[in-house]
Amino acid sequence: MKLSRQRPNPRSIKLHRTYSVEEAARALGVHKNSVRGWRQRGLKPIDDSRPVLFLGSDLRAFLEQRNASRKRPCRPGTLYCFRCREARAPALGMVDWTSTKARTGNLTALCGTCGTEMHRRARRDALAVVMPGLQVQISEGPSRLNGEPIPSLNCDMAKKD
Repeated sequence: MKLSRQRPNPRSIKLHRTYSVEEAARALGVHKNSVRGWRQRGLKPIDDSRPVLFLGSDLRAFLEQRNASRKRPCRPGTLYCFRCREARAPALGMVDWTSTKARTGNLTALCGTCGTEMHRRARRDALAVVMPGLQVQISEGPSRLNGEPIPSLNCDMAKKD
């Protein structure tokens, strides 16, 4: 059994099913001690008898609430700095926006505290709301077609008769 280092996906739990500790761990790709720890942190079993069973709806609600409590959305005018581990204002109020698709792109700036490069995704039409009062330099992304087609490897063009 391969254990995941990512957050367990609550959508892998069926709402109208009951899960034992082992079944919940297998469905979510976590260790059974993780499920036992969730019980100590507030996940309610159906009753106090053995085997310990959880309603799928209770298990999913617990995981969704747990995942939602970990989110730290950035306020307008800030980007998330991974070194500082919190949302920070960009240095000198300068932000670059590079398009990735027709309407969306990546915001890039330097952290005003530690100087690390920070990133945030944003729609082009929402830049005034996401970065109010800041100087946003808009640049188009690199072209996806470079004009040099790669020839097929199974081509007979190099053979001469």
